[in-house]
Amino acid sequence: MATRLLVVDDDPAIREMLSEYLSSHGYEVALAEGGAAMRVELERARPALVLLDIGLPGEDGLTLARFVRERYDVGIIMVTGADEVVDRVAGLEVGADDYVSKPFDPRELRARVKSVLRRLEGKSPERRAAAEIVAIGACQLNLRSRQLSDAKGREVPLTAMEFQLLQTFLEHPNQVLSRDRLLTLTRNREWEPFDRSIDIRIARLRRKVEEDPDRPRSIRTVRGAGYMYVPGGK
Repeated sequence: MATRLLVVDDDPAIREMLSEYLSSHGYEVALAEGGAAMRVELERARPALVLLDIGLPGEDGLTLARFVRERYDVGIIMVTGADEVVDRVAGLEVGADDYVSKPFDPRELRARVKSVLRRLEGKSPERRAAAEIVAIGACQLNLRSRQLSDAKGREVPLTAMEFQLLQTFLEHPNQVLSRDRLLTLTRNREWEPFDRSIDIRIARLRRKVEEDPDRPRSIRTVRGAGYMYVPGGK
């Protein structure tokens, strides 16, 4: 069965070109000119990957990418303007797997489609589910539901800020992260990098995840530099 792709672009010429080109290389291609049509196609038959233009009228591509990522386990490639670095970064931040800039060579786009599909095929539902639950300190964190559980399986209350910090530490194991770096990675611009707010949140996290918060083994202080997450607390 051909792999199904969904192209979302308000330019009929681009839709027609991509449909013809990708179909000629063995893909089943569905087309949508905007958010409403995209939702219809997603419900009609789930694609493996969505090619999503950022510069859509009405609901823009970033809004739609966030909608797709929150509800569907599919690949997303954003199509951006040639020099719109901010758009590319924003697209990746909302969960896109890759991006391609206009004007693009269809061969490059197909290569990116193949690359994203290979990465997705390497993650079976069972492996994805297992990867969503990670051990941190004496607890387990479900990355999908954002729930923290203690060793007995009881839920430990976790604020949005605390989850972002835990996620950041998990993504940067064994790396010293300064307060300023934590501020950037968690994208919490209301924090002041040199005040005590991050220190207070780290202290609260340690009380939740460490066996001995006074002698933390997982979230360690690196004096004069910041904090470091050590998997397994070794």
